[in-house]
Amino acid sequence: MNIIDISGSSDLKDSKDKVLYRFFEILPAALSFGTLIGGIFISWWQPILVAAFIIAFDLYWFLRVTYFGIHQIAAYRRMKKNIEIDWKEKLDQECENWKRVKHLIILPTYKESYEVLKTSFEGLKKSKYPKENLFVVLAIEERAGEEALKNANKIKKEFENEFGELLITRHPNVEGELKAKGANLNYAGKTAKEKILDKKGIDYKNVILSSFDSDTRAYEQYFLCLTYNFLKAENPQRCSYQPVPLYNNNIWEAPAFSRVISLSSTFWQMIMQESPEKLVTYSSHSFPFKVFNDIGYPANIVADDSRIFWKAYLNYDGDYKTIPLYYPVSMDTVLAKNTKNTIVNQYKQQRRWAWGCIEIPYVLFNFVKNKKIKLKEKLRHTFVLFEGFWSWATSAPLIFFLGWLHLFLGGDKFNVSVLSYNLPRLTGNIMTLAMIGMVISAITTLLLVPSAPEGTSRFKKLTMALQWFLLPITLLFFGAIPALEAQARLAFGKELGFWVTEKARK
Repeated sequence: MNIIDISGSSDLKDSKDKVLYRFFEILPAALSFGTLIGGIFISWWQPILVAAFIIAFDLYWFLRVTYFGIHQIAAYRRMKKNIEIDWKEKLDQECENWKRVKHLIILPTYKESYEVLKTSFEGLKKSKYPKENLFVVLAIEERAGEEALKNANKIKKEFENEFGELLITRHPNVEGELKAKGANLNYAGKTAKEKILDKKGIDYKNVILSSFDSDTRAYEQYFLCLTYNFLKAENPQRCSYQPVPLYNNNIWEAPAFSRVISLSSTFWQMIMQESPEKLVTYSSHSFPFKVFNDIGYPANIVADDSRIFWKAYLNYDGDYKTIPLYYPVSMDTVLAKNTKNTIVNQYKQQRRWAWGCIEIPYVLFNFVKNKKIKLKEKLRHTFVLFEGFWSWATSAPLIFFLGWLHLFLGGDKFNVSVLSYNLPRLTGNIMTLAMIGMVISAITTLLLVPSAPEGTSRFKKLTMALQWFLLPITLLFFGAIPALEAQARLAFGKELGFWVTEKARK
């Protein structure tokens, strides 16, 4: 099937297709805002019905958090085990001629500092994979100016003898092309294909492409672990490979609210590793170069990291999946030059991640057009997409507001009822039990935080433990609100440009 590779309904020419796609674009916001507005209205019209819904939702939240906690502990144990494995020895014993596998690592960058880039390259330098099989591309932007080129040349001078190849690409300004990471990576991949792979006569089937953010620091055995999973996969050319993102590079420098959000993202990705049937590529990830050669990289979209998975899934008629590696890579926690800028950057980063809701109309529209994918698979993916983005946008407001809204809108008749009197106690007890699961998850996540740098104050160390009291605030202001904004933008056709998160180091 030739998939319809579009960024939105405006790209469609057929009026019926355009209407259908617009319906799918409106649907996420309609469900999320409909839930919240409906909750307010029904609190006034049918407070007993709302009370029943609150109890059911709190029970659902309790079971969800318990489920998450169990799976996070399991994922943590598997990840710790994988970190300790000698993957080179495992490859030598189980995989014949594994050194034929080459790794093309592309790091798109905009205006990141030399210090940020150097951390990433030092991580690659320490890799235990044969260095001659690592082909590294630092993909800069022409629009970033001479400073970006200066930093790139400095990196090349310092590290050019450390890898099989170190290529600097400079993505030109292309009229009509979205200024986004995906466009840069797509250009870098095509350039690397010509100047490295084709020049060396390398079989694409033996090449894995790793799409890394510019601040990604690969652990020493990442490419060994990746190679093992690639060679052991049932169909390695039809799989993406997803590590666990740890935001550890600068976590002790970042403010408490930023740390909570970053660790929560790690918490979520660890859970997703336990559900590979739901796993979609996120942030830094790897996939076969043959996939890139077959379908290219999403060049005109903000959510490129998830779109590459869906493009492949649709192109191969559902015969594509993501394999969890249970192995980490380390990246930056959001940190700007001052607290105000950090807050703004954090919000915009969360809004950009929430803009992944554009996958709902894209996937559903292509599901309608693709008759080869099984209906069962279509329904499963549809539910996962809707449930994920709906709960992202509505869970915090439902928990923090709907539980007491009926007291103001339910009227005297309801407020003097036994149900009204007991409801806060019942829901409070359920949410207290749910918080136990959250505490377990917080502790598990904190075990991943590196030791405090020398000279770190006791107060700073204390805030690392107490920061989880900020979770309700971060869930609402850096979770639900940017998610609702993203869905509203999608519904009203307001495109979200690619926001490059500022990366500061203290």
